[in-house]
Amino acid sequence: MTAIDTSRSLAPVAANRIVTVMHTVLNAVANWNDARVTRNSLSRLTARELDDIGLNYGDIDAVAARTLR
Repeated sequence: MTAIDTSRSLAPVAANRIVTVMHTVLNAVANWNDARVTRNSLSRLTARELDDIGLNYGDIDAVAARTLR
C-alpha cells in the first residue's frame, strides 16, 4: 500500500529559493561595486604611479573585470 504525505508544505522550499536568489543578487551587486571602486581608484593614479605597479591606462578595465569573478 502507498501512503501520500499531504501535511508537508512547500513553503520551506520556496523560501530557500527566494533566499538563494537574494543571495545571488546581493553578491552580484557587491562584485559590481568592487569592480567600480577598483576602476575609479586606478583611474585616479598618474601614468608614473601605474607604471610603478606594472600597469598602464589600458589595463584598468581588465584589472577591474578580474574583480568581478
